[in-house]
Amino acid sequence: MTQCPPPAERLDLVEDLHGYAVADPYRWLEDPADPRTVAWSAAQDELARAALDALPGRAALEERLRGYLSAGSVSVPLWRAGRRFLSRRLPGQEHSVVHLREADGTERALLDPIALDPTGLTTLDAWVPDLEGRRIAYQVSRGGDEQSVLHVLDVDSGELVEEPIDRCRYSAVAWLPGGEEFFYVRKVAPGEVPAAEEDFHRRIWRHTVGGGDTLVDAPGLYDGHTYYGVRTSRDGRWLVVTANVGTARRDSVWVGEVGGELVGVLTQSDDVQAACWVERDGRLYVHTTDGAPRWKLAVADPARPQRSEWRDLVPEDPGSVLLGVRYLEPGTLVLARARHAVAELALHALDGTRTGEIPLPGTGSLTGLTVADRDTPTEQGKVWIGWTDLVTPPQVHRFEGGETVLEATAPGQVELPAVRSVLREFTSKDGTTVRMFVVTPEGPVGPFPTLMTGYGGFSLAREPAYTSSALAWVASGGAYALVGLRGGSEEGEAWHLAGNRAHKQNVFDDFAAAAESLLASGTASRIGIQGGSNGGLLVGAALTQRPELYAAVVCSAPLLDMVRYELFSLGRTWNDEYGTAEDPVELGWLLGYSPYHHVREGVAYPPTLFTVFDSDSRVDPLHARKMCAALQYSTTGGPVLLRRETEVGHGARSISRTVALSVDTLAFLAHHTGLTLT
Repeated sequence: MTQCPPPAERLDLVEDLHGYAVADPYRWLEDPADPRTVAWSAAQDELARAALDALPGRAALEERLRGYLSAGSVSVPLWRAGRRFLSRRLPGQEHSVVHLREADGTERALLDPIALDPTGLTTLDAWVPDLEGRRIAYQVSRGGDEQSVLHVLDVDSGELVEEPIDRCRYSAVAWLPGGEEFFYVRKVAPGEVPAAEEDFHRRIWRHTVGGGDTLVDAPGLYDGHTYYGVRTSRDGRWLVVTANVGTARRDSVWVGEVGGELVGVLTQSDDVQAACWVERDGRLYVHTTDGAPRWKLAVADPARPQRSEWRDLVPEDPGSVLLGVRYLEPGTLVLARARHAVAELALHALDGTRTGEIPLPGTGSLTGLTVADRDTPTEQGKVWIGWTDLVTPPQVHRFEGGETVLEATAPGQVELPAVRSVLREFTSKDGTTVRMFVVTPEGPVGPFPTLMTGYGGFSLAREPAYTSSALAWVASGGAYALVGLRGGSEEGEAWHLAGNRAHKQNVFDDFAAAAESLLASGTASRIGIQGGSNGGLLVGAALTQRPELYAAVVCSAPLLDMVRYELFSLGRTWNDEYGTAEDPVELGWLLGYSPYHHVREGVAYPPTLFTVFDSDSRVDPLHARKMCAALQYSTTGGPVLLRRETEVGHGARSISRTVALSVDTLAFLAHHTGLTLT
């Protein structure tokens, strides 16, 4: 791994932004069509491939990964009039397949991405059956672009019932009774807004299958909102619309009768999150942060949905986060909570009184939670629970008659390593208690070469879940640490706010404190870190702020130039999370940690591998290109590599591509942390 990186022209480009002198020597790498970028990228491909292919232990690692991934997956059932819809991935399958199980127990595949496209490049983005189980609306995209196309399939015949509908990226679908109509969300057509603006403008339509669309409108509905959600009541009477500005954690909400006037309930200025729906008992349920950063449950009359009419049903629990609610016939509520990211399930009466709990298998997380619909009377009173933990492939459990029983395991037989998994506490720089899940081989006491990861953003929690790459690492004798950083939702909305905007540095401080704790406790000998997307920003900041602390870095699909991130892809939809460079104060926040702007000449940066995806329509690969060039020029350590893939994007991918990526990243981390892959 001694080959020299390709040269990259270094511009003498310094801009004055709100009084800050901001250098950008690799601005030209923003343009993928620039001949210099094309040549540089091709040379990086050659450099990375030669270095990665030469790493030891690749064959053994690939075998392990394929073995752990051969467990496959299984989802909880979605019930429609006695029919059971579920997804399952069998050993050897590249993607999960949607299956239909009839009331008599017969089962067949309904939607198979490989049957739709044998190349494996097509992914199934979403699917939802109608209320009668006779039709299913599903969305697919190709090559990682996530530009979903919506189809409607007749479940019995297997035939499409109308022409596909394009421009349905991030589209919710809400069926009306009878299966002839649904509400959905669609990006505006080219020409309706300035070029390249379509991703930021959507409309809600009431669609007749095989017919036309009617626009849904209400005062303020299309004023600056970026994303929309739609929900209908089971009887088809009520429609609830939710709208957001980018990824801002606050909701605009409208409620009204289908075909009637929508009543405004919340606006962005209320600064409240609220998921609203009309349940089987006719009440409007509101799962909200209104005065409750760990979330609470309120109810109202849907005919009077205003915030002033909400009545608390289940108050906030100061020790856990309320994740969601299911209505269990004939009149019980199932509340899902997470305590330090560990799942809990409780039963409540319709007056909010807690009546019991649903036992779970252990310290894990939920992958799904469903109950039977009203038209499946034989299954009333049962709860289906999707569950996993750090060493258990996805399972489905059924709660019935006061007991939780295992109904289905992941379909593949997997020999798992003997490990020890614990939830640890440590103290961050400012005295805050932070937690992490740590998995080590059973028996040895360490220290171990350690792989550490986290996310710390957008109010997304990192929960204990089966991860093939983590198990492959631990099976070879390493330790794995998953850190619940501020910026996520592990401890509620206050935890999120403590790690975003002006407080983003807390996330990086938490991460460094986790590493120091692992080293001081004797768990870790050397630490490799890995993160993707916002987690790529995390490890990018980690390597520039504390290069001596980490032995190796894998930085995937990252945000790294925080001065110009808003100018590309979906970047401007994230400025509520990070701040905007257009504001002098917020630019100061961004420059305080922007990894690209903190690369210093003559520093021994740890070996770093960037992984990017050319079809990524969320985070532009330009971030990694610019950072890679800056590090290659500046570091006295290294190496610094850029691994590039085509025809794949930010989201779902085939199993083969998952294995190939993991082999490269884990082999790189193992080589530089001293882990022998076996």
